[in-house]
Order: sequence, then structure tokens, then C-alpha cells
Amino acid sequence: MSAIVAQNTVMEYVVSDAAERNKEPILQIIAPVLSQTRRVLEIGSGTGTHALHFSARLPHLLWQPTDFGDYLPALRERLKREGGAKLLPVIELDVRNHPWPVEEVDAIYSANTLHIMSWSSVHDFFKGVGNVLSKQGLLCVYGAFRYGDRYTSDSNAKFDQFLQNRDPDSGLRDAHEVDRLAREQGLTLLADHAMPANNQLRIWQRAG
Repeated sequence: MSAIVAQNTVMEYVVSDAAERNKEPILQIIAPVLSQTRRVLEIGSGTGTHALHFSARLPHLLWQPTDFGDYLPALRERLKREGGAKLLPVIELDVRNHPWPVEEVDAIYSANTLHIMSWSSVHDFFKGVGNVLSKQGLLCVYGAFRYGDRYTSDSNAKFDQFLQNRDPDSGLRDAHEVDRLAREQGLTLLADHAMPANNQLRIWQRAG
């Protein structure tokens, strides 16, 4: 995302204003893409906003939310209160720990995670994707990216500097480097959608 997330306390958990704003634009793109999909693994469900919104509006899916550490208690509480039958119980998943504690899935979704991870963790992310994504499975990643070491906006450049000042191992990832990691796992880029607030929604498919 191109701005620091604003947050408001709701009951015992926290909701993300940015996730509330972007959930519908993302849904408009992933709904047809995931029309033949049955089981989706979400990496880094955070506040649970996307898991709740997408699982409610795509009832043919079984949606598997995940996160780890301090996010888990509030995430579990919110999804337990608000989630429907097709939203599976939250499981703990740290992309750095292999093998991931999930069975094979036919789609993986993740939003605003790659720029928070270290680069070595991004490698682990794609390794895990390669281990659990089925043939012809889809990977959908939302967030801000650089292209050839260039930013898509001044706000993204400032956001990247903020991230690196906070944690030198984090920062916006170069799309071409991410594509290289995807190709190593047999994934081909299908689409790269420009989204509101200078974000991208990038979709890959694994070879059959």
C-alpha cells in the first residue's frame, strides 16, 4: 500500500481502513479469476477484512485464513464472530517455516505482505507456494511494487523509505525479481492490474 495503514479499534480487534477501501476493487478482479477455484489459502490475513469479504461474496470457495504471532488472537476472535461456513478456522503459518501446515490448494492470495517481509522471507514465500499450489493453480498478490528500480508514484517512494528506515530488510519489491522467483516455481505471470492508491494486483498461474 502507498500509505501507512490507519486503524480503529472495534470490540477486541482492529480493522484496517486501507483493507476496507481496497476490498471491493480487489474482489472485482479476483471474482472471475477464481470462478473455477475451490480452496484458497490466504497468507497473512491480518485483520481478516479480506477473508470475511471475499468468502462471503464467493460462496463456492473454501477460504483458509492464516497468520502468526501477535496477529492471531484478534484475527481468530473476529473471524469466529463474523465468519460464515465457507471461512475455515485460522491456522498459524509463518512462511519461513517449511513445510507449511496445509494441504494442497488450488489458489493462494496475499495482500500487502511482500514489502513487510525480508527478501529471504520472500524467497521462502515462493518456496512454500511451490510446495502447496496445485497444477494450474493461481497465485494472486496485492501490494505496491517497483519496476526496474523505479517507483510508480512519489508516495510509493516515500513509503519504501519509511519501510526501510523502520526495518532495512523490508521494502517494496521489484516486480521483475518477484517474477523470477515465481518462474522458479513453475508460475507464469497472467496479469498485472493497476489498482487504486498506486498498488498492483499481480496474478500468476502454475503450469499444468
